[in-house]
Amino acid sequence: MQKASTDNQAAAKEIKLLVLDIDGTIAGDSNTISEPVKQAIFAAQARGIQVAIATGRMYRSALRFHQEIGSTLPLMAYQGAWIQDPIAEKIHRHWVVPKEIAHQLLDYFEQPELRSLLSVHFYINDQLYVRELTRETQIYAERSGVIPIPVGDLRQALTNEPTKILALSDDIDIIDKLLGNLRRQYTPAELYLTTSVATFFEATNASVNKGTAIRYLAEELLGLQLANVMAIGDNFNDLEMLEYAGLGVAMGNAPAGVKAIANWVAPSVESDGAAVAIEKFLLW
Repeated sequence: MQKASTDNQAAAKEIKLLVLDIDGTIAGDSNTISEPVKQAIFAAQARGIQVAIATGRMYRSALRFHQEIGSTLPLMAYQGAWIQDPIAEKIHRHWVVPKEIAHQLLDYFEQPELRSLLSVHFYINDQLYVRELTRETQIYAERSGVIPIPVGDLRQALTNEPTKILALSDDIDIIDKLLGNLRRQYTPAELYLTTSVATFFEATNASVNKGTAIRYLAEELLGLQLANVMAIGDNFNDLEMLEYAGLGVAMGNAPAGVKAIANWVAPSVESDGAAVAIEKFLLW
């Protein structure tokens, strides 16, 4: 339920940290940040508000966005499983999926009724490993700006524990079923399962989500409280982040379940909704 506008304006006075998702939030179909969004971010920074990125993307894929907005804070990638300061090149946190569970998930994905329907991605040491180059993987790689490494049997890549495991399918019903089945198989204490877009099933370490990531950034690194944080996101992997933030904004293109927990709903990404939110709450 959205709070009254006056409550949101009062909360905005306390904001010292703005956290932004990338895809569907500051980058739409063009895979770039529009000029109005960039200018709003720069204006917020000019007022002394620090800006950070929290994304499901790989670190190497998210880095150009981090640099484009001139952020001096650590970058939170892989839903917050990988937090790294690009300037000092210091990795503050790297939480991985245990090998045993990674093998179990791969066995599940390779069941005869699923194998041909899914493109499976293993993210290990900020590299993308795949069984083969499917059409879905090629589209993903083009948008992400990464080069997938096909290995045939993905078990060959599991010499190190993966940061994230992703399964892609153009069939949304398959992803929904996958999410439901695996949430019955694994408790939240064993694995964090989510969707970043309707066609992406994602699995990370149980302690990982964007909420714990921005709590770490705000409270442990910057000495701030949740009341000092504004977050903007558009999908289910942003839920914990929006719930944690003193001011959580959902994009107009977000699913209803994400909008329902936000303090305010902005216009869509294609209408520069992030800029509208920043101007409304931080630049008035």
